[in-house]
Amino acid sequence: MTSPGPIQYKGDELRAERGPGLGCFRFQLIVLAFVVILTPLSVLWHWPDWLSAVLLFIVIGLLLVAGQTIIFLLRLVAADRRARRRPLGSATRTVGELEDEQRSDAPKDDPNDEGPVQQ
Repeated sequence: MTSPGPIQYKGDELRAERGPGLGCFRFQLIVLAFVVILTPLSVLWHWPDWLSAVLLFIVIGLLLVAGQTIIFLLRLVAADRRARRRPLGSATRTVGELEDEQRSDAPKDDPNDEGPVQQ
């Protein structure tokens, strides 16, 4: 079984420093919960129809944004776990650790050397 390599995001290796964080996601969920509760109440309280419609479209938009954010965050978690994974009962190094060791030992004189290319 071969190692699948790092998780790619927009053609580059996925790094945790990039993109939305957990705080951004929590804020999205709080706003989403508030608007989901407010939307049916706006109908009950006889607010103008256009305002209830706007709230409904805001709910749909927030569902899209929060869904994309959770997918991104799950990919970050998977990338982090893949980078640090070690079998529990193994006393030997993993393939990924051996590859990292080879990369760190390799001379970096040639700036055009991109290393092995996966296809």
